[in-house]
Amino acid sequence: MAGASVKVAVRVRPFNSREMSRESKCIIQMSGSTTTILNPKQPKETPKSFSFDYSYWSHTTPADINYASQKQVYRDIGEEMLQHAFEGYNVCIFAYGQTGAGKSYTMMGKQEKDQQGIIPQLCEDLFSRINDTTNDNMSYSVEVSYMEIYCERVRDLLNPKNKGNLRVREHPLMGPYVEDLSKLAVTSYNDIQDLMDSGNKARTVAATNMNETSSRSHAVFNIIFTQKRHDAETDITTEKVSKISLVDLAGSERADSTGAKGTRLKEGANINKSLTTLGKVISALAEMDSGPNKNKKKKKTDFIPYRDSVLTWLLRENLGGNSRTAMVAALSPADINYDETLSTLRYADRAKQIRCNAVINEDPNNKLIRELKDEVARLRDLLYAQGLGDIIDMTNAMAGISPSSSLSALSSRAASVASLHERIMFAPGSEEAIERLKETEKIIAELNETWEEKLRRTEAIRMEREALLAEMGVAMREDGGTLGVFSPKKTPHLVNLNEDPLMSECLLYYIKDGITRVGREDAEKRQDIVLSGHFIKEEHCLFRSDTRTGGEVIVTLEPCEGADTYVNGKKVTEPSILRSGNRIIMGKSHVFRFNHPEQARQERERTPCAETPAEPVDWAFAQRELLEKQGIDMKQEMEQRLQELEDQYRREREEANYLLEQQRLDYESKLEALQKQMDSRYYPEANEEEEEPEDEVQWTEREFELALWAFRKWKWYQFTSLRDLLWGNAIFLKEANAISVELKKKVQFQFVLLTDTLYSPLPPDLLPPDAAKDREKRPFPRTIVAVEVQDQKNGATHYWTLEKLRQRLDLMREMYDRAAEVPSSVIEDCDNVVTGGDPFYDRFPWFRLVGRAFVYLSNLLYPVPLVHRVAIVSEKGEVKGFLRVAVQAISADEEAPDYGSGVRQSGTAKISFDDQHFEKFQSESSQCPAVGMSRSGTSQEELRIVEGQGQGSDVGPSADEVNNNTCAVTPEDLLLDSPEKPAADGPLETALDHLKLGSIFTFRVTVLQASSISAEYADIFCQFNFIHRHDEAFSTEPLKNTGRGPPLGFYHVQNIAVEVTRSFIEYIKTQPIVFEVFGHYQQHPFPPLCKDVLSPLRPSRRHFPRVMPLSKPVPATKLSSMTRPSAGPCQCKYDLMVFFEICELESNGDYIPAVVDHRGGMPCHGTFLLHQGIQRRITVTLVHETGSLIRWKEVRELVVGRIRNTPEVDESLIDPNILSLNILSSGYIHPSQDDRTFYQFEAAWDSSMHNSLLLNRVTPYREKIYITLSAYIEMENCTQPAVITKDFCMVFYSRDAKLPASRSIRNLFGSGSLRASESNRVTGVYELSLCRVADAGSPGMQRRRRRVLDTSVAYVRGEENLAGWRPRSDSLILDHQWELEKLSLLQEVEKTRHYLLLREKLETTQRLGLETLSPCSSEDSDSRSTSCVSSPLSVDGGPEGRTSPPETPSERQKELAVKCLRLLTHTFNREYSHSHVCISASESKLSEMSVTLMRDPSMPALGVTTITPSSTCPSLVEGRYNAMEVRPPQVSPRAESPDLEPAAEGEQKKSPARRPEEEKEPQRLLVPDIQEMRVSPIVSKKGYLHFLEPHTNGWVKRFVVVRRPYVYIYNSDKDAVERAILNLSKAQVEYSEDQQAMLKTPNTFAVCTEHRGILLQASSDKDMHDWLYAFNPLLAGSIRSKLSRRRTAQMRI
Repeated sequence: MAGASVKVAVRVRPFNSREMSRESKCIIQMSGSTTTILNPKQPKETPKSFSFDYSYWSHTTPADINYASQKQVYRDIGEEMLQHAFEGYNVCIFAYGQTGAGKSYTMMGKQEKDQQGIIPQLCEDLFSRINDTTNDNMSYSVEVSYMEIYCERVRDLLNPKNKGNLRVREHPLMGPYVEDLSKLAVTSYNDIQDLMDSGNKARTVAATNMNETSSRSHAVFNIIFTQKRHDAETDITTEKVSKISLVDLAGSERADSTGAKGTRLKEGANINKSLTTLGKVISALAEMDSGPNKNKKKKKTDFIPYRDSVLTWLLRENLGGNSRTAMVAALSPADINYDETLSTLRYADRAKQIRCNAVINEDPNNKLIRELKDEVARLRDLLYAQGLGDIIDMTNAMAGISPSSSLSALSSRAASVASLHERIMFAPGSEEAIERLKETEKIIAELNETWEEKLRRTEAIRMEREALLAEMGVAMREDGGTLGVFSPKKTPHLVNLNEDPLMSECLLYYIKDGITRVGREDAEKRQDIVLSGHFIKEEHCLFRSDTRTGGEVIVTLEPCEGADTYVNGKKVTEPSILRSGNRIIMGKSHVFRFNHPEQARQERERTPCAETPAEPVDWAFAQRELLEKQGIDMKQEMEQRLQELEDQYRREREEANYLLEQQRLDYESKLEALQKQMDSRYYPEANEEEEEPEDEVQWTEREFELALWAFRKWKWYQFTSLRDLLWGNAIFLKEANAISVELKKKVQFQFVLLTDTLYSPLPPDLLPPDAAKDREKRPFPRTIVAVEVQDQKNGATHYWTLEKLRQRLDLMREMYDRAAEVPSSVIEDCDNVVTGGDPFYDRFPWFRLVGRAFVYLSNLLYPVPLVHRVAIVSEKGEVKGFLRVAVQAISADEEAPDYGSGVRQSGTAKISFDDQHFEKFQSESSQCPAVGMSRSGTSQEELRIVEGQGQGSDVGPSADEVNNNTCAVTPEDLLLDSPEKPAADGPLETALDHLKLGSIFTFRVTVLQASSISAEYADIFCQFNFIHRHDEAFSTEPLKNTGRGPPLGFYHVQNIAVEVTRSFIEYIKTQPIVFEVFGHYQQHPFPPLCKDVLSPLRPSRRHFPRVMPLSKPVPATKLSSMTRPSAGPCQCKYDLMVFFEICELESNGDYIPAVVDHRGGMPCHGTFLLHQGIQRRITVTLVHETGSLIRWKEVRELVVGRIRNTPEVDESLIDPNILSLNILSSGYIHPSQDDRTFYQFEAAWDSSMHNSLLLNRVTPYREKIYITLSAYIEMENCTQPAVITKDFCMVFYSRDAKLPASRSIRNLFGSGSLRASESNRVTGVYELSLCRVADAGSPGMQRRRRRVLDTSVAYVRGEENLAGWRPRSDSLILDHQWELEKLSLLQEVEKTRHYLLLREKLETTQRLGLETLSPCSSEDSDSRSTSCVSSPLSVDGGPEGRTSPPETPSERQKELAVKCLRLLTHTFNREYSHSHVCISASESKLSEMSVTLMRDPSMPALGVTTITPSSTCPSLVEGRYNAMEVRPPQVSPRAESPDLEPAAEGEQKKSPARRPEEEKEPQRLLVPDIQEMRVSPIVSKKGYLHFLEPHTNGWVKRFVVVRRPYVYIYNSDKDAVERAILNLSKAQVEYSEDQQAMLKTPNTFAVCTEHRGILLQASSDKDMHDWLYAFNPLLAGSIRSKLSRRRTAQMRI
């Protein structure tokens, strides 16, 4: 019954007067429960039949046998519903139909006899059944309510006061209800009848065309029927509440049929709305309960619109809910109402499918009791049926036995129970039934237990638990409130002591009055305190508490026999009185302290000033007390035991060391034997060579010098140690920054490299302790790793050593740990303190160093006055301003003129130069004499060398090394006062009349002006001193600096008197005066530093256009990882130009190169504009000069990876998106009219295989995608593949986007000189080095590889707050090299400027006829002055050359010229290196600043002036320097025919003796290395040049851009792709006037490389000289010098 369907009945009424007047016909037929309706409009149509639960035919008179009366309707529907109400279910009956169909008649009926409807009959029958009940345990109550729903508003029909509308609310448990609806209690049917009559009178009715008394509202009559049942056995009252809802619905109607207007029309609209909603609800419920949807999950669309009307909201439980529901559909039989009748039938048919889940409305507890009682009754019946009824009686009797029962009765009952057990064994299922019966009765008893009984049982359990806890020592507070250990105020008690302090005093045992027993749980008598353990007896001891006459409580401990009990460390065997605080030990592990609160209080009163014990009374105290009383000295025992263990450890360690040493020696002997065996097997030749006596190979003196130089160079090699320091200390730097960020200190730490140079001498606090001695011995300047501390709060920068960083880091950690405890105000105070306690800050001076400048003094040799304008250079190599200084020699008695008030004059300072210091200075410099000496005697040209690139792969020293370490020259040739040349003393003393040894020489230094100093330095002053006398400085007054306006005028005059010594003469020839400019630095926010706006210098490196970083190769996926063999000497180097193209598939099936945007303006750069989702191919073309050693074999693999949206890439991360491409083709190609070698390969690239979002979407605006491509190409005669790596920049557009050609491409199209495909490529410039495999047996080539952990990747707490900051690593060393190189170049510039200024001054003096410098004739004055001027730049022999005899000037001048050339050039002879010369970009820059070549007047006038690496650096092997080595005599034919094949000819010219040996030598395996060359951002010159075509002898115009060391050649100025390159470091530039006359072509010069000669023509003579200066500044300077001397000679003539 729980899931029954809605009962549906239909009833047809007779014709009414309206239908009879219209002579209507009956269209309804009924047969049993089937109802059929005929369509009057189409009689031939098949009748529609519907089947219901009941079909009532009431169309005829009662005389008809088939007539259904009101009684029959009630019997079928009403009685069943009433029975459900008595069972406890909710019940609902509602009538539905069109207006006038008889709904109200069926539900309410009439007052006449037998005309009453369902509602009156049900109410009457209800009370009749109540009155007929004879059960005294049952009681009933009935409440009624009557309401109507009119126009969607609820009215109360029984309460006349409720005139207004009532609100419908919904309760979470009760469901929808009407607020304030009156519920009236009734006791009889008459009461209900009266209420019903009054309610019907209040209903809203009106007359329509279809019904004179049409109900215009829905009436709901509710009966709340409550049944109470009292169970005498359990004394429990149960309730069942039923809600009977009797609904009389308003009739559905058509407006045209009823003729409704105005209010009637509005009423009808609301009626139809609610009935329509009811129909929707019924349809939705029927759809849910229909067969196909029953087993499906509930969908979101299965929504029941209950709330769309008030009627359905209130009937929600009756429709498909907790209710038994019946529906009566009233029908009209007339044909004029066919449509309404058919609609009603369909309505009822849908309602028939609704299922209601009704439940009995009773208390779940009562329901459970009722079901259990039924179960008990069933089980009793089962036992009685099996003849075991007496068991039940006996069980009940045993449960009711009284304590006074006789023993005989008990024995008789026991005998009967034994006999019953035998009967149960033979009764099948009886035992299980009895168990279930007992279980059920027990559950009933628990359910019947009253609340008071439950409370009493809970209290009893609580008392038992307290008693159990008290036994365990856990007590309740005396007020019974909280569970825990509480010390009582009066009762004596024991508390436990434990080895763990947290477990001490956690157990408390009360000692009650009388006897308290202590023992085990299994003792015969119950023990008050239960303990466990091996040494606890069953009855261990007892405490006796007695009260004396004075009220004092005395506790006595009485141990049992054999029990171990100790009081204060002493074992007790007799009763002992306890005092408060006594320690009691029971057994071995139970330690207690006895507390007696009253006794302790009395003792405190007697001795109020008692001192507290020295140590706490705890478990350790009790144990130590026990041991002391037992006579055990634990300390002595422990010391004795420790001594024994140490002796045993010492013996075992000696034995183990002896065995390990024996084993080590044994293994070493075995390894040596195996090594010898392997060497003899695999290196027989090497062994034979080693066995050869060493005296057969004699080293020359030159080779000894080179070996000494190499040893000294590698001894001070610093790259690896610097890298180790950077890697090893990165974690400390990171931690310091993290703490600084968290504490908000505004201090940032970063690594910095500091080198001891003239411009940046290391302060003493940054040098290690032995630095002073080390500095004197070091041939190269020291470079240290320091920490740059940027104090952004105070605008200061400090430098810390690594040791200081670690010390400060310890203080930072302490501050960080204290940060949580210190209040914020204290932290702010700490922030304000910049000195002292805060480890983040240092004191900073008021004045800060702006920069240093150097003024050379060689003009004092002649003497001529000079005014210098020198650059003020900071320690970073940045020019901060300029300083004007005048230096002149004066006579000792000359008085200083009166300069006026604006000039500050100081007195004459006396300075002494000690010859001992000079000898020491010279002895140090003789080890490795250099061009410029710092105060420590180290080479200043070595400043930029921290670690030379590629030094490990060359056999001989590099070009920089030979230039900077001039040990190759015999030291005797370089020293002034060498013992082998005593004759030099005489000429020196006689020539320098004003510089006689022992005389007093006075000169004046005037500091004139400072200019272009930034306004960030407020007060400026200058101090200067000699290099070796830095503690004696001369200072000017500070001046206010605004950064604007005229230069700062110091006008400070300082006279200096010196006693002339050798050291002083040497100093003014070679060393400068150091000027240091200081200023007060005004605070500016970091990191944007103030820039020198007024400085007209070239921009620093950071201002150049940003270039893409050079990435490391992408790891290969198919190739096995090969260990790279150590590279030996370099065999050859080639310049590669590589074209990269990305081709996309067009609609015609061809692959066309994608458009490349070259708008960046930098060579080798461009952005590929690609379409998203199109097949692509990557084409790579290698272009290089033809060579015998470079042969490409095949492409092993082409990989693409490192996809990102920033140019930088973190190469430490593992890239998951690496893709190996499929190689489609590879091979050599031969373009027409180009004799270079072209090797091209092509691969398919499916970008979707990377699974990268960056490649699979359209690139957002202003974003670019970067990838890295690496090609692994196998070469002939090479041990492993060569790797070419290139970073691509690309932008993805949609598939159908039409890309606009870039501006550069449009220009190319406009010019018509290029095809589009030739510009859609990106170029890369690479250098291929082929090196021989290093000899494995040579220890010099095997560098010890140290594995140092890179701590920069280790995680540090707070690292995530650093916002991408990383500690500097290897790149810092490379950047520092660049800074050192910049400092070196600046120093060279100052030297050169001083030299040129002095020479110009001397020439001016000669033109004025002042022949005071030398008594020589005028013909030789030029040469003499030139040789004299060489002294500022060379250590050797300027005065010697000037004072040498006139009859032998040419040889000496030749020697001097060769030495000057050797010092000024930066390479060495190709014959020595066995490979081609490679000058780096830094060397080329340095050569720009170098001094022009001095003309040797003794040599014949040369038509060709050629400066090449090989010519400017004579052979180092021969050891002697001839004048003819300066220029190769066979140059002209080369310049005349540059189109000749130069490879073989050039090879013969360079090494004619080495060629046959190379042909005989077997071909060896090489190690390839390809490095991408970084494009220089500096453009030396760009413009058009004419090239002589080798085949046609015609001139072709090309656009040329010089970015040293490369020359980039383009077809035109609009061409964006490089067509060819020239490496100036490997080429020689030749210029000859005779050559121009021979070719009859003006303004031409030639560039000769190893593989070809190129003849170039400029547009004018000035343009040609500009190009020469851009190609080779040294050559251009020499040409200009020669031309100026020629013009000077012509003027003299």
